[in-house]
Amino acid sequence: MNTKHVCGLLACLALAGCERDAPAPPPPKPVPAAAAPAAPPSRPATLKEARQNFRSALIRQTTPREPIPVAPPDVFRTTTYDAAAGKLAAFVTPDPNDGKKHPAIVWITGGDCNSIGDVWTAAPASNDQTAAAYREAGVVMLFPSLRGGNENPGQREGFLGEVDDVIAAADHLAALDYVDPDRIYLGGHSTGGTLVLLAAEYSDRFRAVFSFGPVDEIAGYGSELLPFDTHRPQELELRSPGRWLGSIRSPTFVFEGLDRGNAGPFHAMNLASTNPRLSFVAVDGADHFSVLAPMNRLIARKILADAGPAAAFAFPDSEIRDALR
Repeated sequence: MNTKHVCGLLACLALAGCERDAPAPPPPKPVPAAAAPAAPPSRPATLKEARQNFRSALIRQTTPREPIPVAPPDVFRTTTYDAAAGKLAAFVTPDPNDGKKHPAIVWITGGDCNSIGDVWTAAPASNDQTAAAYREAGVVMLFPSLRGGNENPGQREGFLGEVDDVIAAADHLAALDYVDPDRIYLGGHSTGGTLVLLAAEYSDRFRAVFSFGPVDEIAGYGSELLPFDTHRPQELELRSPGRWLGSIRSPTFVFEGLDRGNAGPFHAMNLASTNPRLSFVAVDGADHFSVLAPMNRLIARKILADAGPAAAFAFPDSEIRDALR
């Protein structure tokens, strides 16, 4: 017998026996499951919810201190209304003394919409920013100045606190003896159109809202209209109506002339909206300014006829073509 072979075999058997007799190794420790990532905070459903407890970081104080011009007393009287910033000035249609309750509209001008100026001098049909069609039709008008505008108290916030001023102006208008409190409308043009669209997203105070030529994102406005820290995303988000189209609860109409103006924002919001209370009316053959006179005449007629329990407005193409003539 081969001695080396036998010794090798015995060594293997001894080693195998040692392996059988050795204690089993401890089971591996379970690896803890990785913690699930925290869910991102849910986005507020409405503009009103999003604005709760928000404080704007204003970095510029713009107070032009422009005196309010004297209006013809038979067209407008100058008044004040109560707002969070204090008493703010406004022009309002005087009482016609006919014993009737009239429909009324709050109108916000374009440009520096915190201040008010001459809104009674006749303007050309190609650019009538006075919205005179309403008062000429017998609709009571109120042109409010807003915080920080003219010689008002408060600071301009650029499309934030001004929303509250617009709603306060409506409350003042509704309290007048000659105004039907259930038929308060809201309208505005350009920067004013942006502000009234935000007001429609924030509150259902108005029977219907008419916004001419607004933008969807306010970052494109000049720094003179944005007195806050534009590097803070929430500052821009809460002031941009394109972010809150789903918040609208009152019938709201956005108009724009397609020849020249804010057609890009108009189409962007139209494509993004799924809100049945929001309608977009494209006016071919008019621009950002010439759309005002004919469409305001048409809206004024519809306001006078809007006497049912709920607002009922429609703007078919045939009526728009007739208005443009």
